[in-house]
Amino acid sequence: MEDIVIDKNLVSFCGLYCGTCGKYKKEKCMGCQKNEKASWCKIRSCNIENGYLSCADCKEYSDPKECKKYSNFVASIFEIIFKSSRKAGIEMIKEIGYEDFAKYMAENNLVSLKR
Repeated sequence: MEDIVIDKNLVSFCGLYCGTCGKYKKEKCMGCQKNEKASWCKIRSCNIENGYLSCADCKEYSDPKECKKYSNFVASIFEIIFKSSRKAGIEMIKEIGYEDFAKYMAENNLVSLKR
């Protein structure tokens, strides 16, 4: 049986959980926080510049969908194809915190919450 990885440092900037991602488990991705190759990601850059762990910490937008960096065409397509909701992840982080979010996602083997 595979070990469950519960680590708040594996919460992505946009509300996903890298600890249950296939690429992360196969060591083909370092996870959002450490993946310096993802310099193209505006969400990642914004969070790093502002010292946030994720968009849940944003002081400018209470709803991440109001942010143009977070809510864009590519993100919308991603959510439709994978029937996922990064926003639901951000809302859950705000509600229960990073540790409990990581625990919930790991125990339920989820990368993202469903929309």
